[in-house]
Amino acid sequence: MAKSAYHYMKLLWRRPYEGEHGLLMRARLMEWRRQPSIVRVDVPTRLDRARELGYKAKQGVVVVRVRVRKGGRRKPRPNKGRRPKRMGVYGFAPAKSLRLIAEERAQAKYMNMVVLNSYYVGEDGRYKWYEVILVDPNHPSIKSDPELNWVCSGKHRGRPFRGLTSAGRKMRGLLRSRGLKGTHKRKWRKKAKEREERRRHEASRGARVIKPSGE
Repeated sequence: MAKSAYHYMKLLWRRPYEGEHGLLMRARLMEWRRQPSIVRVDVPTRLDRARELGYKAKQGVVVVRVRVRKGGRRKPRPNKGRRPKRMGVYGFAPAKSLRLIAEERAQAKYMNMVVLNSYYVGEDGRYKWYEVILVDPNHPSIKSDPELNWVCSGKHRGRPFRGLTSAGRKMRGLLRSRGLKGTHKRKWRKKAKEREERRRHEASRGARVIKPSGE
């Protein structure tokens, strides 16, 4: 069975820094370093990934490439009044991922648009680059699109700042699961059932100790 072009694009991005694609990425990163931190691009760098996340080559859909510096927070070092342990310089990393930070910066620059999703496109020793897909909720072509017109509702404004994108939901622990038994929805149902049955865990204070059978 013949494979599509998207299949071969996905294979290249499994090891993006090897072979001929690695030479191409090297040239790209040298060019991207000289550009501003937020740049609008005409065509997505990873077309297969962008299409998976909802991108369409139509009016009202915009893709921007955002550069984020790697590492933790750069806090100024106090010049007096603290011993080194209490200076609060080292070990202060944000709880947010760099991808979510890139989405927030893109949303802050394009305030009239809604962030749809984002994906990784490259990194070097100092920076990481992500491409963010944005949708204009006021464009007629978006309003008439049944797959994208959900963003036209006002309740979807500022999605990255409220942790509603994929990166935000991952930060909040809503995407981590160990199979079907570890999903957050199952845990919610389990806790609701325990509250209905008024059950208490045996390790809690005042709980009734259950003796093992056979005694």
